[in-house]
Amino acid sequence: MALFKSTERVAARERPYQYMIPTSPVPDMGPVLVTGASGYVGGRLVPVLMDRGYTIRVMVRTPSACLAKQWPGVMCSAGDALRPETLKKPLEGIHTAFYLIHSLALGPDQFDEADILAASNFREAAEEAGVKRIIYLGGLGDLTPGLSDHLSSRIRVALTLRNSSIPVTVLRAAVIIGSGSASYEIIHSLITRLRVLPLPRFVDRQCQPISIRDVLKYLVGVLETPETIGKSFDIGGADVLTYREMMEEFAHMLNRRVAMFHFPFNYIPAYAYVASLVTPVPAPIIRSLMEGLRNNVVCRDVHIRGLVPVEPISYREALVRAMDREEQDQIRTRWADAYPPAHELAIKLREMRKLPRFTAVYSLETDQTAISLFQSICCIGGKEGWFQTNWMWRLRGFMDRLIGGVGIQRGRRSAASLKIGDVIDFWRVEDLVSGRHLLLRAEMLLPGRAWLEFNINDNGATRTLQIKAWFHTRTLFGKLYWYALVPFHGIVFKDLIKGIEKAVNKS
Repeated sequence: MALFKSTERVAARERPYQYMIPTSPVPDMGPVLVTGASGYVGGRLVPVLMDRGYTIRVMVRTPSACLAKQWPGVMCSAGDALRPETLKKPLEGIHTAFYLIHSLALGPDQFDEADILAASNFREAAEEAGVKRIIYLGGLGDLTPGLSDHLSSRIRVALTLRNSSIPVTVLRAAVIIGSGSASYEIIHSLITRLRVLPLPRFVDRQCQPISIRDVLKYLVGVLETPETIGKSFDIGGADVLTYREMMEEFAHMLNRRVAMFHFPFNYIPAYAYVASLVTPVPAPIIRSLMEGLRNNVVCRDVHIRGLVPVEPISYREALVRAMDREEQDQIRTRWADAYPPAHELAIKLREMRKLPRFTAVYSLETDQTAISLFQSICCIGGKEGWFQTNWMWRLRGFMDRLIGGVGIQRGRRSAASLKIGDVIDFWRVEDLVSGRHLLLRAEMLLPGRAWLEFNINDNGATRTLQIKAWFHTRTLFGKLYWYALVPFHGIVFKDLIKGIEKAVNKS
């Protein structure tokens, strides 16, 4: 990161996008609904709207106390666009709804049907609720025979939403660049982890990438500009580049020499699978995004700039801002927040009728304080890894990715802090009580369900640090899997619990 000019980094810090939106707030318009609030764009839009004084309701499939704490004053409502019976309450009394729902994580074989069904259900429920307006963020491209399934689906969703009495404003964007975005992390990983990069020929197609900050400015700008009601707009950044040029610019910024060459093999599923092994993003998402590389995605109409006068930043500046956020450990949202699909609906450990039969418990008595121990626990995984047996965790994650699982490369949103819903490699934080308790739920492919629990008990002069692994299965294969791993548990978890205590001494 020391390669960046100091002026660029200062500029990235001193110009927060909340204060650069070129329109005036209209907080008395009525309640605003943000769907997909647990996703990458929605999770960043909510605090911007809060800053501008709007009454906000967010629709998520499973509301949590964590969201209420993260966004004080924001109403959380349970709703799933694929289950129309759940949409009445979230839409009740809403003036404007931001539709930020997509099913990309389902992969190219399923997302199109799910997206159209969700949009149709939402449109009908919104009409019944008397919603005055819908704002939808879709993808660039024209509905032609050569358009990728991903971009075609985005356009069909827009047409489905507009087939109603409610005026719909459609914003159409190409690649979104920002800290934590899937596109950014794919490019970053390919450039930093590979020295030789074979590319399909269609990487020479043109693209107009846009910064996540500019996307947010446009989303809020059209909300506050009546002239945009019922219209469609292309939005993009300041540069038009080929996908190859985007990667070359990134490599140049990092002073990395990467040999890029055309490879006479254009089978996207194979490229997506290989790319998933060296990037944090799983193959279904990469494949859906790569399908879009076959098309030029460039703004044809910049009429929106006369209505919402955003001055889009360059691709380079978008990268600088993203990397600066990473260096400051201030990534607000990540693509992994919403992957795998419906992760928030997974059964919780404390919701089970009977606790899992298979457990492994390891404990250690120490004179370290509960706060310091908990801080150490909250730093596991990601770049810091899992102490001496890190290679075993990585091997398990690599095996999971080979068979289509999330793998270990997802890492973490923040290196030093955690909240409920955060990802830690192939785990997700299910419960957290500061200074006392952390519960992780496994999201790898397993013949059952697994959890990893950390507890700190105060004994007065000493503390007991406990790690407990839980595993639930009803199959013979699941039981064989558990017993096959029992010998490794003794190695991995003993090292982990000792490593947590040692890390306190080092800090």
